Amino acid sequence: MRKRTMEELNRKSVEDFRNADKIQITVVLDNIRSMHNVGSVFRTADAFLLQSIFLCGYTPRPPHRDIQKTALGATESVDWKYFPTTSEALHLLKQEDYLIYAVEQAEGSLSLKSASHLECSRLAVVFGNEVEGVHDDILKLCDGCFEIPQLGMKHSLNISVAAGIVLWELVRNRL
Repeated sequence: MRKRTMEELNRKSVEDFRNADKIQITVVLDNIRSMHNVGSVFRTADAFLLQSIFLCGYTPRPPHRDIQKTALGATESVDWKYFPTTSEALHLLKQEDYLIYAVEQAEGSLSLKSASHLECSRLAVVFGNEVEGVHDDILKLCDGCFEIPQLGMKHSLNISVAAGIVLWELVRNRL
């Protein structure tokens, strides 16, 4: 076994990425504190060729070296928009016929396993603050919640880890 070379990986240029047909998933970051988490989500969105990222509230925005440190250039390829409030972002997504799901441990949450079979053409996924999660007023604007099954003593994951798990599960069935 050997690692593939950069040429064999057939990576897209920024222009190729922007012109490519995207997977119709928009990530919504609801008041995220950590620039490293934001950068990591950008990198994941690039890896999975997602539509866009909406940065809301006090979520840090590019350009910033701490975001770039983990994004590794993905802030240049992935389309992003800033909204002063998450509710403004969700209202726009509703107008554009997105189905909106938060990632949260809530009554009636869908297990991520069953969420991967959700059929819709446009999906928005809301990830909440590292401490508070997705705010209650934002949950009320969502069509539902996805929950990552967790079996150990801890029942929370870092947002960058949760985003990787959730987004892969949603993307893999759309490939």
